Amino acid sequence: RARIRQTLKTGLKFFHRRFPPVRSTPFKTPSVPFSLILKSSYAIPLAMDITYIPMKRGFVYLACVVDWFTRRVLSSRLSITLEVDFCIEAVEEALARHGKPDIFNTDQGSQFTSISYTQVLKGAEIAISMDGRGAWWDNVVVERLWRTIKYEEIYLHAYSNVPEARAAIGKYLIFYNAKRPHSSLDGQTPDQAYFNALSPIPVAA
Repeated sequence: RARIRQTLKTGLKFFHRRFPPVRSTPFKTPSVPFSLILKSSYAIPLAMDITYIPMKRGFVYLACVVDWFTRRVLSSRLSITLEVDFCIEAVEEALARHGKPDIFNTDQGSQFTSISYTQVLKGAEIAISMDGRGAWWDNVVVERLWRTIKYEEIYLHAYSNVPEARAAIGKYLIFYNAKRPHSSLDGQTPDQAYFNALSPIPVAA
């Protein structure tokens, strides 16, 4: 009680930090600035972000590439560091398996402003879009994915090691794409919305 009174008197705030600070900037990585581009002006926008995954001991980091309109996770990578390599791998897999989007949106983390990352998108002639600083809602599709996967999978388990985390999260993402309906998709799953959007429209006789 005496410590609490002293804390209130001095204005200091003590807290127990269970999770690491969510910081994807700024490592000393050569970077280039990009402004936010309106996604509605493009036919096929993709989004990407990174989040931390707590385990029994330590943390790992998850990167996902998401189709903006259908919420489908197109690729993902798990990493023990915040180096840019695992982000590039996720992007390259998404492009190889699903084709080139018109625009790619991320936040302004050091991974996404790094020259090695932006060169991948520029080399494929993909427009680069970045959120405004502190404007998490610019990438709200991925933010909602993080909330869903953390409350439905990650916070329910304490992964013992990286392979266990990778397997469990991979299994959940398959469920998320194929079986989990979304109210924003009129009750469809991301797979249904994604592949229905790709289906050609029948031509009237």
